[in-house]
Amino acid sequence: MIEYLLHITLRDYCLIGCLAVLFIYQVYFYARYIAAVRRQQRRLRKQTPTQPSIQPGVSVIVCAHNEETNLKTYIQSLLTQKYPEYEVIIVDDGSEDKTRETIEELMRYDKRVKTTFVPKGARVRSTKKLALTLACKRATYDYLLLTDADCRPESSLWISEIMRGFEKPGTEIVLGFGAYFPEKSAVNRLIQYDTLFNGLQYMGMAIAHHPYMGVGRNLAYKKDLFVRTGGFSTMMNERAGDDDLFVNRVATKTNTAVVTSRESMTWSLAKETMYDWLIQKRRHVSVSPNYGAASKFRLTIEPLTRGGFYLMVILAVLGHPISWAAAGVLFITRLIVQMLIINLSAKHLGLPKFDLRVILYDIYLPLVSLWMLITRRKNYKW
Repeated sequence: MIEYLLHITLRDYCLIGCLAVLFIYQVYFYARYIAAVRRQQRRLRKQTPTQPSIQPGVSVIVCAHNEETNLKTYIQSLLTQKYPEYEVIIVDDGSEDKTRETIEELMRYDKRVKTTFVPKGARVRSTKKLALTLACKRATYDYLLLTDADCRPESSLWISEIMRGFEKPGTEIVLGFGAYFPEKSAVNRLIQYDTLFNGLQYMGMAIAHHPYMGVGRNLAYKKDLFVRTGGFSTMMNERAGDDDLFVNRVATKTNTAVVTSRESMTWSLAKETMYDWLIQKRRHVSVSPNYGAASKFRLTIEPLTRGGFYLMVILAVLGHPISWAAAGVLFITRLIVQMLIINLSAKHLGLPKFDLRVILYDIYLPLVSLWMLITRRKNYKW
């Protein structure tokens, strides 16, 4: 028995070695990027709180396509922000309900509400990009803060917190986190994890000076940047990408900041069915092949090493008992690191704690993205 245990083949050595390399990168990825949001916030908490050095005027932009109900529900949270000077520009993107009448009523109620609209039947592939372009031209102020009609800021300090990101000289883009309202359903838990992981990843990489995307639910940039870089002129053929493709094209390691405070978050309505969520996810995944080469390289390494790690664990189980033991130790250690970082970050952002279903999400989500890239389509709606 002892001789058998000591008889380790070259295959076993190779398996254990591959497992160790993949394990090291996975732990490095979580420690360097996924944990960066909480690490930055801890560092900021140790500093003496100060009043914002500048509070310039802000144009909050909301694109609305058949959003009558959501505007009535959520717009008040934008109009009660504790910020000295801002306006709310609601763009009616060809709505067929009473969105236009709702906007007009809001304009009578509050003079800070302004509007513009995308003409019905506009012959462009992405009417949302056209809507944002029109809003940019309509904006009074030099800072643009984007959100959606179904979004609610976490607090009345949302604008103030996002604008803190511009305090560092040279900053032109500020990334915030957009969460989804938690519900008691399996689909919602999957969406919550996917959104949290992606959010921690794009914010963590930006903190590490590798910005590659943002989300239109909570994104700010200077009007001058939009105008100077031609806005969406080079991506109008893509239906999606008004947020991530634009950021990927214009963000640099010196002009991008991340705001990680709880007060800077927004909350949105999540899709209720797996089918609707898959359509939404396909829209986001479809533009990723248009990212820059450096972004695609960094985003490819993590799922490849993750998939390789799980594959090596399976192969190790079929090998020598010492391979089993090594695979078990590395698998459990990675899981502990993953769960610890994910749940501490979720707690900081006010999200529910995740259980061992994380393992299923960890395997399922990259496979979904890969399938969507292979079967890429362009027939989805805005």
